[in-house]
Amino acid sequence: MRHGGQILVEALRLNGVTRVFSVPGESFLAALDGLHGSGIANIVCRHEGGAAMMAEAQGKLTGRPGVAFVTRGPGATNASAGVHVARQDSTPMILFVGQIARGDTDREAFQEVDYRAMFAPLAKWVAQIDQTDRLAEYVARAFHVAQSGRPGPVVLALPEDMLSARADCPDLPAAALPRPHVAPDSVQAVAEALAGARRPLVVAGGSLWSQRAADDLARFAAAWDLPVVVPFRRQDRMDNRLTQYVGDLGVGMNPALGQALREADLILSLGSRLGDTLTGGYALMDPVRPHARVVMVHPDPDQLGTLWRADPGIVADPRAMLAALAALPAPAPVWADWRERLRAAYEDWQQPRPTPGALRLEQVVTWLAEYLPEDAIVTNGAGNYASFLHRYYRWRQMGTQLAPTSGSMGYGLPAAIAASIAHPGRMVVCLAGDGCIQMTVNELSTAAQYGATPIVIVANNGRYGTIRMHQERHYPGRVSGTDLFNPDFAALARAYGGHGERVDRDADFAPAFERARLSGRLAVIELALDPEALTPGATLTQTRDAALKALA
Repeated sequence: MRHGGQILVEALRLNGVTRVFSVPGESFLAALDGLHGSGIANIVCRHEGGAAMMAEAQGKLTGRPGVAFVTRGPGATNASAGVHVARQDSTPMILFVGQIARGDTDREAFQEVDYRAMFAPLAKWVAQIDQTDRLAEYVARAFHVAQSGRPGPVVLALPEDMLSARADCPDLPAAALPRPHVAPDSVQAVAEALAGARRPLVVAGGSLWSQRAADDLARFAAAWDLPVVVPFRRQDRMDNRLTQYVGDLGVGMNPALGQALREADLILSLGSRLGDTLTGGYALMDPVRPHARVVMVHPDPDQLGTLWRADPGIVADPRAMLAALAALPAPAPVWADWRERLRAAYEDWQQPRPTPGALRLEQVVTWLAEYLPEDAIVTNGAGNYASFLHRYYRWRQMGTQLAPTSGSMGYGLPAAIAASIAHPGRMVVCLAGDGCIQMTVNELSTAAQYGATPIVIVANNGRYGTIRMHQERHYPGRVSGTDLFNPDFAALARAYGGHGERVDRDADFAPAFERARLSGRLAVIELALDPEALTPGATLTQTRDAALKALA
C-alpha cells in the first residue's frame, strides 16, 4: 500500500522525469512527500508563473514534457501564464494542481476552482483524478497526450484527500508514442509540387524538431537550392549562416521578406501553422483570397485546412518528412535568382542600423552573435528589445533559442534558469527588457539557490517600449501608463550573491561580459540605453513625427 503521492512520483520516474518545478502548497503535501528521496529534483520557485515557464522551457529543451506542481486557486491562476505559453508554442508540458478535498466540491470551498472550465481553452487535456488507484493511468495518458500530434500542455487536478489516500495498484510502463512514418507517395507529392513552382518558399518550424532535422533541412535546401524561412522565434531550426537561410517571419520581420511571402507561388510549411504573426495579420497571405499553393506537413490533422487549403496536406512528423526529402535526388533548380535575391535581402537586413546613444543595443547583439559559443543558449521574453535580437543575432544550432512565440513577457529569466540547471556546462544568456524582467525578477532567488549561472542582460530604457511604440503611432505625444520606475538591477543581482554591473558605453560591454562570465555566478549586466532608441529602425521622435504627419 502506497499513498497517492508515492504512486504519482513513481509514475513520473518511470516516464523519465528527473526534475520538476514547483511552488509548494498544503494541497499536495503527499506529492512533496513522494518526491522526498525519489531522485527527482524539485526546483522550488518563487512564483507559480515562473515555475510553469521553467517547466515549459524544459519541454522545449528536451522534447519531453516539462513538469510543474502548484497549489490550488491562486497557485493555479498564477501558473496559467506558463500553460498559455506551452499551448501557443506547442510545447509538451504537464501541470499538476492541488485541489480541495472531494467531499467539499461545489460548495465554493477555500480556493476552489473548476479546473476543467478554467484550463479548457489553454490545455490539450484537463482532468481531475478522483481515484487513487487510477493515478498511474492518468499520468500515462497525460504523457501521451502532451507529446502526441501537436504537442502541448496537460493539466491534472489532484484532490488532497485522493492524494493522501493509500492504494495497492501496479505501476504502468512509460507512454509509448507511435512511430513516425511518411508514406513514399506523400514524399513524392511534395517533390512534384516543388518541381512545378517558380518562386517556392520553405517555412520550417513547429516544435517537433531536432539537430538531425536541422541537418536534413540544410542538405535538402542545399541540394534543391531552396530559400528557407523560419517562423517567429524558431530561428534555431536552421544554421543562419547557410546561404539557403533567408530570414524569419513574424513581428519586426524584414519588409523584403514580407514582400517575398506575397510573391511566392508555393509555400512548403514544415510543422508551422502559418498563423497571423507569420503573415502580418494575414495581410501578406489571406486565407480568403489565397495567392499561393500551400503544401502543409503537420502532425495534427486538425490543422490541415483550418486556415489554408493544403494541397497536399500531409499528416506527418516534419522530422520524418525532412529525412525523406533529404534523401531524394535533386532536380536542376530554376529559382536560383529568387533564392539569391532573398539571401541578399537578409544579409542587408543584418547590417546594423545605428540607434541613438552612447550604448547601442544593435552593437551589443552583434557582439554576442560574433563571440558567443555556437551551443550557447539564448533566451528572451517580449518587448521591443527582442526585435534587436531577432534581427542581428545568428543562431547556428538547434536547441539554442528559448523564446515565447506566444509573446509572453517575463519568460526569458525563468527559461534561462531552467536551461542553466539542465546544461550547467553551457553558456546561457538571457536578454530582457526592464519591464519584461520585472515580471519574474524574483526568480533570481531561485537561480541563486540552485546554482544556475545565466548571464542576464537587461535592456533598460525606463519604459514599456513596445506599448510606447504603439502609443506614439496611434496617439502621438499622449504618453499614458508606459513609463517605469526601475531598481538598480546590478545591485539586485549582488543582493542575491551574484555578479552585477551597469554599462553605459559600447566599449564597456565586452569587458563587462567577460567579468560576468569569469565570475562563475548568476550575473546581471544592466544596459543604460538612450530612451530615444525605440526600435531597430526608428527613434521615438521619428515614430511620433510620422504619426503626427499622418494625422495632419
